[in-house]
Amino acid sequence: MLTAVFPLTLILLVLIASPKAFAGPPYITDDPEPVEYQHWEVYFASIFAKQPDAWTSTAPHVEVNYGPIPNVQLHVIAPLTLYAPGEGASSYGYGVTELGIKFRFVQESDWLPQIGTFPLLEVPTESNRNLGSGHLQTFLPIWLQKSTGKWTAYGGGGYWINPGANNRNWWFSGLVIQCQVLPNLTPGVELFHGTSQQAGQSAQTGFNLGMVWDLSNLQHIMFSAGPAFGGPNQLQGYFAYQLTFGP
Repeated sequence: MLTAVFPLTLILLVLIASPKAFAGPPYITDDPEPVEYQHWEVYFASIFAKQPDAWTSTAPHVEVNYGPIPNVQLHVIAPLTLYAPGEGASSYGYGVTELGIKFRFVQESDWLPQIGTFPLLEVPTESNRNLGSGHLQTFLPIWLQKSTGKWTAYGGGGYWINPGANNRNWWFSGLVIQCQVLPNLTPGVELFHGTSQQAGQSAQTGFNLGMVWDLSNLQHIMFSAGPAFGGPNQLQGYFAYQLTFGP
C-alpha cells in the first residue's frame, strides 16, 4: 500500500500547483471530468499490449459515454479481443465488457482541482481462450484535475479488486500533463505505476507519449504509446477515432 501512497501524494501536490484539454483517453490514467449533460462521446478504438510471450489487442472496441445528469457520466466498453501468443494458436472473440459511472463531486476553482470518482466493473468472459480473466474485477479510484491556460494536469489512482487463484488485489496510480500547443492539437505525457497483479509478478512502472488532434467539434483522433518495466506488459498503446455530440 505504501508504494501507492507516495505516488498519489506526489500527484496531489503537482495537481494543486500545476498550471483545458482532453483528459482520460488516450491514456491509461483517467480524470474526474464527466461528459457534459445530455452529451455523448463515442470511440472506435484499439488498445494493444506486448507481453513477454504474446500480443493482446482490442480489435477493435467501442466505447460510449453519456451525461444523463450534470456531473455524472455513464460508461460502457464493448470489445472484440485478439490474443496472439509467440507459439500456438491465436484467439479472437468477444472480450471483457467494461461498465462504469463517473461522478464529479468537487468543481475546479482558482485554487482547488476538480475531484471525482469513476468506479469500473470488468464483466468476465470465457478465460480458457485468454480473452478474459473469468472473474469479475472492480476498480475504485479517485481522480483530480487542474488547468491553467494551455496546461492541464490530471491523475490520481485507486484499488483493483482482482479475484482468482493466483491473482492479487493491486494499486494503480498515474499522472498526465498536457499542453494545447495549437487550437486543435494537444500532446501529453503520462507516468503510471501499478503494484503486483499476480503471485510472483513484479510491480510495473511505465510512461506514454500521446496526442489529441481535433478535426472539428465533432471528430477527433487520439493516440498514445510507450514502454513499461516489470509487470505483465513490455509495451502498450492506444488509438481511437472519437465522435462528440449533444444538444
